[in-house]
Amino acid sequence: MIPHGGAVSAEATVDVLASELSTYLDTNRINQVRRAYYYAEQAHEGQMRKSGDRYITHPLAVAHILAGLKLDHQSLMAAMLHDVIEDTGIPKDALADQFGEDVAELVDGVSKLTQIEFRTRAEAQAENFQKMTLAMARDIRVILVKLADRLHNMRTLGPMPYEKRQRIANETLDIYAPIANRLGMHSICTELEDLGFASLYPMRSKYISKAVAKLRGSHREIIDDIRGKLQEKLEERSLPGRILGREKHLNSIYNKMKFKQKSFHEIMDVYAFRIITDTEDDCYRILGAVHSLYKPLPGRFKDYIAMPKANGYQSLHTTLFGMHVNIEIQIRTEEMEHIANNGIAAHWMYKNEPSSVTSVNQRQVDRWVKGLMEMRERADDSLEFIEHVKVDLFPDEIYVFTPKGKIMELPSGATPVDFAYAIHTDIGNACVACRINRTLGSLSQPLQSGQTVEIITAPGARPNPAWLSFVVTGKARSSIRHVLKNQKRAESLDLGKTLLKKSLKGFGTSLSQIGERQIQAVVSHNQVSSFEDLVSDIGLGNRMAYLVARQLVSGNAEDQVADPASAPIMDKADNTPVTIRGTEGLLVRFANCCKPIPGDPVVGVMDSGKGMVIHSDTCSKLPEDGEGRSRLTHLKWAKDIAKEFSVELRVELERQRGVIAELANAVAMADGNIERINVEEQNARLGIVSLVVHVNGRRHLARLMRRIRNIRAVTHINRVRH
Repeated sequence: MIPHGGAVSAEATVDVLASELSTYLDTNRINQVRRAYYYAEQAHEGQMRKSGDRYITHPLAVAHILAGLKLDHQSLMAAMLHDVIEDTGIPKDALADQFGEDVAELVDGVSKLTQIEFRTRAEAQAENFQKMTLAMARDIRVILVKLADRLHNMRTLGPMPYEKRQRIANETLDIYAPIANRLGMHSICTELEDLGFASLYPMRSKYISKAVAKLRGSHREIIDDIRGKLQEKLEERSLPGRILGREKHLNSIYNKMKFKQKSFHEIMDVYAFRIITDTEDDCYRILGAVHSLYKPLPGRFKDYIAMPKANGYQSLHTTLFGMHVNIEIQIRTEEMEHIANNGIAAHWMYKNEPSSVTSVNQRQVDRWVKGLMEMRERADDSLEFIEHVKVDLFPDEIYVFTPKGKIMELPSGATPVDFAYAIHTDIGNACVACRINRTLGSLSQPLQSGQTVEIITAPGARPNPAWLSFVVTGKARSSIRHVLKNQKRAESLDLGKTLLKKSLKGFGTSLSQIGERQIQAVVSHNQVSSFEDLVSDIGLGNRMAYLVARQLVSGNAEDQVADPASAPIMDKADNTPVTIRGTEGLLVRFANCCKPIPGDPVVGVMDSGKGMVIHSDTCSKLPEDGEGRSRLTHLKWAKDIAKEFSVELRVELERQRGVIAELANAVAMADGNIERINVEEQNARLGIVSLVVHVNGRRHLARLMRRIRNIRAVTHINRVRH
């Protein structure tokens, strides 16, 4: 239970705190906490809270909360001093001299989470979160002090203006409660959720609270009866265990009613108990005992002892059917109970006697914080970062196995691509296929608990942009975006350089002949930060290569709308085609309207921000005016293209049995693949088949069309260009 702290004088409360600390800290450390209290009291002298209380009551209450979690003396000192830097102007160095570097760092970390002014609320939240991840990476205690600070602020939110209450409550439900949950701090998480819910929806909270109290009163007999039978069964088998009732929290009742479309009585008709015992072995024995008492519901048993949750939580969960009601039971040891309530904070309680449970808990949290830091490095801005992270803060876990039997925990709905990135970013980036339970599976299919997943990689493979439509973890999403951004940048530079060289060649010069001063003049005139950015803009289609080339050769950066007659004469080299290979990547696309294939005469059209689109030179979508035509880039195909291209064919034929099978066979005999086939009835005797096939060039297409033409039922065939 997290203490609230009563309304007594501050001096009395610091004595109360000291006596609580004496249960787990030595006198020397308690005196250091006292010293921090008196220092903070002096620093905040004259400052009042909105409630009218002296300001010092807030840091003292935060320290009380942390004492309830049995946190170390440095965390408690930081709790006392956490607003000193921000509110009283005392510098960090002064705190370091007085209380040591560690405490000063903790105070500075907590201060930085709330210090900066932001332009928008979303940005404020996101920036705060980024700073929080840095603080967590340096010392996880920073976030524990911050959570206790937020908990006390939520408890005393009443006197705040309405808008501020709403903002703080939303931020609490969006960020702080999920972090507490992720760190395994169930007590703080549920209290933050209930306080946030009560602040946002006071009437709904009051209504549900009254309904719960009323129902609890009328169900007292059933609860006592079930508890008595469970106790009897444990005594009969000489199993140690204390049985506790489990309260349903208001926010969780509301969310189940809202999102799972359940009625209040459906939710409350489940009776929940927790059995706390001595050892792991006892947990499994008690499970057997309760299953002999009431029938277990199939598919509702979860073993979080063998497979702990990501935040270190361990327990056995089972749902039983007895006395005409469902009974939910959680079975765990005392240590697991402490960790279920206090999560990562339990690490300090067991610091001197580390156990397997706390070390698992610590490792899981370390891995999560490390993942956050990786995401932070890859995200372009804080809003993108928080979008990735929010996904990871609300996991409904599934558990899958690597081929070597290691258990991986992923959010519900995760795919093999998410699994690949969870193992390592490089494996995700190089992933090309997967085996699920030793059978080839789709990269986009959601995984199920218990499956064994093997990732197949290939050297030089790159993430597919389509993966973004189905991955669910923040790590996978941010890694894919990061690679695609870098790939896009590299490709835009390549394409931009090719187009600029071609235009400069048309002016009878080359890049090596242009002076650095002239390049810098053109860069600054175009208001970009570097020549690379200018070249990249050309590749993206945001700038025209021949205009930049003209600026570079004219000796005048501003020469972009001048009379073309005054610019240097372009020679015929401008019509030298650029070679394309069909594998250019993200910035070279083939037009859907005319579906060009190797061998077709083609031209490139720049599409602002998206690069080059390749069209057949007879395509009806190309610009028709002289100036528009002059801006097209002439292209030629490379000789050794292996890629397949889509072509649409229109086949008129006489309707007879088996003709579609004959058509499909003809395509296969010509080494083609059918992507899509559509049959339209023309009349009782004739039909039209629309066919999209894959070919690797004009010769291949001609061979395929000849095969189809040789079918006796076919009367006419032609290639469709929209």
